[in-house]
Amino acid sequence: MGTHERKEREKEQRREEIVNAATKVFFEKGLQNATMDEIAEAAELSKGTIYLYYKSKEDLYLAVMNVGSTILFDMFDNAVAKAPSTLERLLILADSYKEFFAQHRNYFRMFHFLQNQQLHKQVSPEMREISQLHQQRVWDLAVGILRRGVEEGLLRRDVDPAEMAVVLWSATNSLLMQIDYQYEHWKHSLGIDMERVLRHSTNLLLEAIMTEAGRAQYRRHVAVPVA
Repeated sequence: MGTHERKEREKEQRREEIVNAATKVFFEKGLQNATMDEIAEAAELSKGTIYLYYKSKEDLYLAVMNVGSTILFDMFDNAVAKAPSTLERLLILADSYKEFFAQHRNYFRMFHFLQNQQLHKQVSPEMREISQLHQQRVWDLAVGILRRGVEEGLLRRDVDPAEMAVVLWSATNSLLMQIDYQYEHWKHSLGIDMERVLRHSTNLLLEAIMTEAGRAQYRRHVAVPVA
């Protein structure tokens, strides 16, 4: 191995060490309460060294979030590869996102950073571009399955696949956030099981974008609760 290759490998290892340390700190304290000093201490590096690799705390936060995006994409990709039909790919995609939420709750919470435009001002253009590429992979996979469903006559042709993805993604995210932060409130104060609501929401939204042929095939795969 040449000198250049060795140095690049060492830089990549150091970058990974920093991200691993930042992950622990961000998971524990969140973006606003975490400091670069704490991350440097966790990584056993100087703060100056951290800044050689990441221009801001927000850049480093996005780097950690990108790890979560990669985990989500891999879960989607692996699950979809096992499904023999487009309909089954669509169903398993929804199940995989719920599984990601259950197994990687902290990464799910980090995704909400994208909704805070004020914090975006601290992110470098380079890191923003890298993050967008990570998000695009997940988006393209989901929209690709929906588009295939339209082509096969399972999903409605009058609704754009990208618009379908926005509706499904937004509704699922909203309910998962309620489960994450207010599950006990809904259950004990109002007698509502939000996980049950999520299942109903998924069923209703999927059937709403399906053709008659799609709904017939869907009902053969899924036992839809009556009440």
